[in-house]
Amino acid sequence: MPLDDALKKAIVQMPIKEKDKLLLRLISKDKALADRLYFELIEGSSTTQERRQEIKSKILRLAQMAQHTPGWILMDMRTLSGDIAYHVKVTKDKYGEIELNLYLLNAFFEYQADPLRTHTSRTEKVAMYMTKKAKTLLNRLNKLNSDYYVDFEQDVNRLLQQLHSMCTQPYARQMNIPREWP
Repeated sequence: MPLDDALKKAIVQMPIKEKDKLLLRLISKDKALADRLYFELIEGSSTTQERRQEIKSKILRLAQMAQHTPGWILMDMRTLSGDIAYHVKVTKDKYGEIELNLYLLNAFFEYQADPLRTHTSRTEKVAMYMTKKAKTLLNRLNKLNSDYYVDFEQDVNRLLQQLHSMCTQPYARQMNIPREWP
């Protein structure tokens, strides 16, 4: 919500003590903002790698669980995608966003290969979700500096191979996802 210029001037002219009290009250109501400020001011952006590793271990733990239906796989992937999005919101870690999403897709293809092997009516939703996520990931990769391509090339090509051989195959063709990258 944009602030009126008169209100902005009035806020700037407030005594510092009152501004601090209002600021602290506002920040306490927004968890994402509080976490972002904690990350930037207290941690000094030095814990980005640790935060990534924490999410990777959560991805690995959920991917290795015995999933009985594609619906459970989809639910777990959506939960983990939310964790990744929150990590990016707090840390502004664009590189980590690509790395974590790539790890997420590859881990589920690797550890949940049986339920994801063939395209059926039961795997349709998860197949569509994974293909769209891969397409978004490829678009983000293309916007990244080409110097980083070396870091992701092997994992991306492994993902593309899985996309074109598992339940996601019809959607990968439909969305014109390449078989090789870059």
